[in-house]
Amino acid sequence: MSESRLGSSAEVLNEMKQSWQAIVAAYQRPDVKRSVWQMIDSIGPYLILWYLAYRLLAVSFWLALPVIVLAAGFMVRVFIIFHDCGHGSFFKSRTVNDVVGMITGILTFTPYYDWWAEHAKHHATAGDLDRRGTGDVWTMTVNEYRQASFWQRLGYRLYRNPFVLLGIAPLYVFLLKQRLPRRGSGRREKVSVLVTDLALAAIFGLLFATIGVKATLLVELPLMAIAGAAGIWLFYVQHQFERVYWERHEKRDYLAVAMEGSSLYALPRVLQWFAGNIGFHHIHHLSPRIPNYRLPKAFREQPLLQRVDRLTLLSSLRSLRLRLYDEATRQLVSFRAATA
Repeated sequence: MSESRLGSSAEVLNEMKQSWQAIVAAYQRPDVKRSVWQMIDSIGPYLILWYLAYRLLAVSFWLALPVIVLAAGFMVRVFIIFHDCGHGSFFKSRTVNDVVGMITGILTFTPYYDWWAEHAKHHATAGDLDRRGTGDVWTMTVNEYRQASFWQRLGYRLYRNPFVLLGIAPLYVFLLKQRLPRRGSGRREKVSVLVTDLALAAIFGLLFATIGVKATLLVELPLMAIAGAAGIWLFYVQHQFERVYWERHEKRDYLAVAMEGSSLYALPRVLQWFAGNIGFHHIHHLSPRIPNYRLPKAFREQPLLQRVDRLTLLSSLRSLRLRLYDEATRQLVSFRAATA
């Protein structure tokens, strides 16, 4: 067990119980200038690179591909703006958050209100073994896997396969799944799906008519595949690491969910920038009202927020082998552990 983990268990949680709300309150206020500038330095380059990719495609796909990869990085950053707007943390005004959220949702192929309703459930149920399956990555316990039928095991293994999770799933989610309202969703969520779909239909209709179907798909499919894989990976690794916190509903602790159920993903500086600081995920779960650009400051200034498990880019790859939660050892394990 790492030293950081020892520090983030009972000792740190006890220290934080009386002070965590005061700690996060200092960072919850959005800064209009910084929010506007983040829109400029994220959406602006994304649109420029998107246009440049089409121009270079007329010469060679291989010239366009590096630009598409870079545009995908900016698309992830645009999604973080979209994400913050849903939490009401990007601007003080709820209306401004919603308008910017709708616009960035179209740019990232994601219906704003529909996605936000599901994401809110993720925050409400993270780390809860009795309320899995909504807005999270499907995770079975070792006992559930042992008792599952052959077809259930096969389906789960396919779902957790990196090729499916990071290759097929991004295109399925962003191009197909999010084009339809979720079962049981409300009127506002259904309208957001419809508005997003109509906007995307207009954009792609124009692209098909002016540039052509083939050229459009040669840019859009790699762009969405790369950005989607990066986004899903970030979401995956932030709650899928060896000593992640899971607990039955009646014992679930909010502080533990944030501090031990969400990772500190210590990315290289440039990747942290493209990821919109979402690697400080334990702080985000502690207070979703903190804008993404204030998360590093909160981490630097608050020693208690530093005493958590730290994942690096290299060590995070281990998460791909961890696919089941073992309630006996209270950690994620590989499939091999279920047959031992």
